Amino acid sequence: MDVWKQFEKNVITHSAAHHLMAIDSLIRCHGYARVSDVARLLEITPGSVSLSLKPLKAGGFVEQDENRFLRLAPPGQRLVDLMRARRSVIVKFLCLLGVDRHQAEIDSCKIEHLLSGETARRLTDFLRFASSPRPAAREFLERFAEFDRSCERDSDGCPCASQECLGGAGDRELDPVS
Repeated sequence: MDVWKQFEKNVITHSAAHHLMAIDSLIRCHGYARVSDVARLLEITPGSVSLSLKPLKAGGFVEQDENRFLRLAPPGQRLVDLMRARRSVIVKFLCLLGVDRHQAEIDSCKIEHLLSGETARRLTDFLRFASSPRPAAREFLERFAEFDRSCERDSDGCPCASQECLGGAGDRELDPVS
């Protein structure tokens, strides 16, 4: 199967992830969540929330009681907990790389529900190593902080990218996600 088609194999969509997280946040903050509350929090219409909740209910992630209060079913709560943990790991990793905290939060939000368990575990391992008192970890971080980011190679000689070198400043002007 083509790699790009793996995107369709995700358990939930980006939008569904935000709906689940909104329900969780509302319940933590107010003790309850309704469609109108989710709509207000996400700044969308209640009709959009209702449509988005249908597959989440059918998938066993969200339940709605007779009073129309929403709650996360155990699989939904598990997904939210995993996404929050992954978001934290991704933010910490990006900040370690020197990414501004706000940008790290934005980027983390984009990928927290897309990251595989394997990648999340390896990122966690890397962070545990990098934050350890081991001399090798400290030396690595010091050398990375001193690393000269300028790139004198063209895209043909770039050791990281096969089409366009991302080490230069030119990548910011046409960034497809900024």
